[in-house]
Amino acid sequence: MKYLPVTDLVIIALYMLGMILTGIYFSRKNKNPDQFTRASGKIPQWALGISIYATFLSSNTFLGVPGKAFGGNWNAFVFSLSMPISAWIAAKYFIPFYRNSGEASAYTHLEHRFGAWARSYAVICFLLTQLARMGSIFFGIALSLQAMTGYSMQSIIIVMGIIIIIYTVLGGMEAVIWTEVAQGIIKTLGAFIILYFIVTKMPGGIYHIIDIGKAANKFSLGSLKFNFSDSTFWVIFFYGIFINLNNFGMDQNYVQRYLATSSAKEAAKSLWLCIRIYLPVSLLFFIIGSSLYAWYQMHPEMLDAIKLRAAAERLPSTVSAKQISDLAATLSPQDYGDKALPDFMVHVLPVGIVGIIVSAILSAAMSTISSSMNASATVFTLDIYQRYIKKNMNDKQTLRLLFASTFVIGVLGMIAGVAMIGVKSILDIWWQLSGIFAAGMLGLFLLGISSKRTKNAEAFLAVIIGILVIAWMTFPSLLPSNLSYLRSTFNTNMVIVIGTLTIFLAGIFFTWIKSSLNSKKANSNT
Repeated sequence: MKYLPVTDLVIIALYMLGMILTGIYFSRKNKNPDQFTRASGKIPQWALGISIYATFLSSNTFLGVPGKAFGGNWNAFVFSLSMPISAWIAAKYFIPFYRNSGEASAYTHLEHRFGAWARSYAVICFLLTQLARMGSIFFGIALSLQAMTGYSMQSIIIVMGIIIIIYTVLGGMEAVIWTEVAQGIIKTLGAFIILYFIVTKMPGGIYHIIDIGKAANKFSLGSLKFNFSDSTFWVIFFYGIFINLNNFGMDQNYVQRYLATSSAKEAAKSLWLCIRIYLPVSLLFFIIGSSLYAWYQMHPEMLDAIKLRAAAERLPSTVSAKQISDLAATLSPQDYGDKALPDFMVHVLPVGIVGIIVSAILSAAMSTISSSMNASATVFTLDIYQRYIKKNMNDKQTLRLLFASTFVIGVLGMIAGVAMIGVKSILDIWWQLSGIFAAGMLGLFLLGISSKRTKNAEAFLAVIIGILVIAWMTFPSLLPSNLSYLRSTFNTNMVIVIGTLTIFLAGIFFTWIKSSLNSKKANSNT
């Protein structure tokens, strides 16, 4: 395996040092919790929009999307096409709601509506979602850098985690936002550089890439049939609407940003700026994946090397070379798609350019992880510690707790990343876990803001039913073989769609029953 030369390592080291110095610079401003959690509401609209874009464009996009397009087609791009619908709902209803409430936590409203249990349930779902998010991103970075440096994935995750923890703890939300502005620019530039080198070094150029892609059906958005068992156009479309509604509507990462600018109007503009940038850039990553597929069809010797490495990672170190070769022959592009981009970078890109691209990938990871750490620390401090353990805390105590919880959450994210080593697809594991954890809190939140008559008991019953449905869809194998006909056949991406609708509709149904019973009781009394 060819590893990174010193020049590229120096570029990467300078980038990492720059992130740490940014945290140190902004640490001088962190004198109170409001500054740490929402930068005192003084971030300009354009910077906030790029920050939201950078948070959304994680290394799961940078590595996972090309890997997905390499192994399959453009079906996952439907996720991006669904974003404007969710953004419109968030801009019209959610952003004004948060700005009017003035609460730093997205989940305080649930306690006002349904009681402490609702707030705690949403907080637990959110924290689990963030751990899954950080874990998948740490894993993706480790997968890429391990192929380039030869260091173990565990070591890479630990070093990366320490650096991210340092600048996030020191700088708070303002450091997170301004580093994300720089990171958003770097990783977008990195994507264009990668595509440029693929196209210019490809025999026949862009036209040959298109011909190979068409022959392999690489540009399909998926079947238009209303089949919810497979990854069809409609499964990804509905998944995208619901998961992005969760992201833009009640994810603490975004809620804190809505409060970091001067008005609801400016916050809405920031969100739409994110959409306008992300849509074409996400398409760019699908083009990169399909172009990589064409490249490796023209370089079968490099493709064979990727297959052998993928096979070796799946087998114990004691197996023979023949056993590795036999397994490699059975692997499909879906099994090694995530390895194509790192391999191309380290073998094809010139010295110096690789360092820039790796810095772009690191920026994609660091922006999302630091955002998750800051948001999770805020939620833990406000919704758990100050709610149940110590209510009356002064600014100094709260700030110390925010520092400590940011550190602990960062460590837990690193542990989650190590636990994910060996998964088949970065994008698949993230989509599945986020759908499971987000379904419950989104359904409860929609019930809370849309049905004013729904009270504590109805919401609690709806959540119980929703959890059972989510478990039924997530773990179909738990049902014994004699009850196999009862197992869910839905695609796993439908968990958030059906789970959310179950909680919402069950809550409405129980509210209607209660209202009907109360009406009958009132009529009988008269």
